[in-house]
Amino acid sequence: MSEQQALQHIRQQIDAIDLQIQQLLNDRTSMAQEVARIKIANGEQTDFYRPDREAIVLRQVMDRNEGPLSDEEMARLFREVMSACLAAEKPLQVAYLGPDGSFTQAATLKQFGGSIELQPMSTIADVFHAVETGSTNYGVVPVENSTEGMVSHTLDRFINSPLKINGEVSMRIHHYLLSNESDIANIKIVYAHPQALAQCRQWLTKNIPDCELISTNSNSEAAKNVMDTPNSAAIAANRAAEIYDLSVLASNIEDEADNTTRFIVIGTQEVEPSGADKTALLVSTKNEPGALQTLLKPLSDKGISMTRIESRPSRKGIWEYVFFIDIEGHKQEKSVAEALQILEKESSMCRVLGSYPKAAI
Repeated sequence: MSEQQALQHIRQQIDAIDLQIQQLLNDRTSMAQEVARIKIANGEQTDFYRPDREAIVLRQVMDRNEGPLSDEEMARLFREVMSACLAAEKPLQVAYLGPDGSFTQAATLKQFGGSIELQPMSTIADVFHAVETGSTNYGVVPVENSTEGMVSHTLDRFINSPLKINGEVSMRIHHYLLSNESDIANIKIVYAHPQALAQCRQWLTKNIPDCELISTNSNSEAAKNVMDTPNSAAIAANRAAEIYDLSVLASNIEDEADNTTRFIVIGTQEVEPSGADKTALLVSTKNEPGALQTLLKPLSDKGISMTRIESRPSRKGIWEYVFFIDIEGHKQEKSVAEALQILEKESSMCRVLGSYPKAAI
């Protein structure tokens, strides 16, 4: 068999596989639509997104994957399939910290896939408001960076918000210096979100020490500002360069090589256990010696791992604080439920912000 014949044979096989894939995708979509019809007939909610179900499916996809596609790539493809099927039932509306081109937008697409209706918001508060008022089904906001720690604006919103955490997304973050200028020596102003400025502090000091640093609500807003501002640059994602027609003056300018940001999905629903979950708590205690130790003891006694604790002013009194605590496990698990019962008695306030699946990819 000649090379041309061999290639032609393989291409025919690919065409046959493509036909099978297309037929199966349509079959899967039809089944998703049937699920929606059954739920509507039974008077169930019309928000068909199930974070726990998706997390289970994606873990199964990665567990059974035999290559040559990587586990992460296979999961990404299935995420898009599930996104398209869900959109055939009813497209999700998701708010995110924008504008177009932000890291939060990338995290939103990673979590929900491309078949959603994106709603960019100017501030984290606006994202919360959009979900609280029902303008969108869900919202995505940054909550923690591996270099600079917690995003205080996000934590503070939970103190008075009824919303729950329905999921999390972890993303490796690369920062780029974008500008209309062709030479970095011409840069006098740098726009960026405060977290991005902090994550690139050493690089900025070394390479453009005399420039003015101006904070913005998001990095994509910074890129938008630079479009019409001479001698300026923005720290943003490389995708923002294409969106706002800017040049990349420098790549990967973050100070830490493993710079990673965790984003959370905020919504109104209670998420069922997926088998690999976290629970977020908002707890306050009396301002007295040993109060925090007393607060954490039930978790230790029940063998529950605490993955994060962060204190924030309660805004209800001087030197009064609330604690944001992340623990392993779902609130329906026996040990977690028992620990929460004790916490409610020992604390002046204990609120579950949500039990949700750990990031699958």
